[in-house]
Parts: sequence; structure tokens; C-alpha cells
Amino acid sequence: MRSDPTSRPAGADVPTLSTARFTLRRLRRDDAAALLPTLGDDAQCLYLSRGKFGSEEELWGWLADPSWPGLTWIAVDGAGEVVGRIVAVPQDEGGVFEIGYITCADRQREGIASECTRAVLSYLFHDRGARLATAEVDAENLASIRILERLGFRREALRPAFEVTHKGVCDVAFYALDKDAYSAGPHSE
Repeated sequence: MRSDPTSRPAGADVPTLSTARFTLRRLRRDDAAALLPTLGDDAQCLYLSRGKFGSEEELWGWLADPSWPGLTWIAVDGAGEVVGRIVAVPQDEGGVFEIGYITCADRQREGIASECTRAVLSYLFHDRGARLATAEVDAENLASIRILERLGFRREALRPAFEVTHKGVCDVAFYALDKDAYSAGPHSE
């Protein structure tokens, strides 16, 4: 049984994780300012289910929404600069988490999403008892699809005209990675 997300402090279930280049930590108030240049840009938000954010306050309200049941990690580099956000949302089926990620615009194409999501997947499968990780992605978002496939996810379905977002009607690709496939795979870049 999932606990009431409004009864726990934000980030209470989010341990600090490390990769070779990054630390993944819980969300802090000043992260909204660091993420706004990316999440306040139309082009960077093209494949999100909503359009860009107009202010730091609006973004913080979304990031820190106490009713959202997911786990949020903020990825920072060795200098403490925010480079991205990775999320895992527990689904109604026990042991299933939907994952998502965004890399700050000025740090894209450095392998950040792959490296940091790999750390989150390891945590979910080994420490949280996950049996399956899923992802839903706009079928036109080829960069995100490449990341998922590099991590070992397989396309399970393509749903034409499945979602209506700020950009209109979108086809959505559904990806999945089970614990056994994750444990057996190389997960290399």
C-alpha cells in the first residue's frame, strides 16, 4: 500500500546516488532557478506533456507539488552545477516504476541522462524491489528513444494519436525494461 504523498516531506524517499561524474540528490528550492532556462524554453519543452514554464515560482510549484507521488533526483556535476532531473513514479502495479529525465540545455549530448538514469535504475531494481521500469515517450523524440534503447529498454507498443499535449495530438511509444534484462545487459554507452 502506497503512503499518502502529502503526509511525507518532499524528497523523503530519495537517497543520494553517485555515478562516475555526477551526484544525484533530492530536490531543493534553488533548483527551480537552475532548471528554468531549460524548462522555460519552448524548444526544450517540445516533447513534454505541457508547455514551457513562465516563471521560477510556477516551475517550483510543479517540481515540489506535494500530491505528486514520484521520486525526483537532481543531477549535479563535481562543481555542484545542476545538469538534469531524473524521476521515477511508482505505478499501481507493485514493483513498477515509470522513469523520466531531462538534461539542462547547455549540457545536452554529454551522456548525462544515460549515466544518471542508469544509477536510478540500479537503485530501483536493487534497493526498491522494482521488477519493471517503463517509459512513455513522444514518438518524435528520437534523442530520448536512443537513450532508452542504450539503457536496454525495448519498445512494447506504439499508440498513434494517444496523447494531446501543448503541441497537439501525439503518437506515444511505450518502453519497458525488466529487472532480469537489466541485470543481464551491459548498459554501456
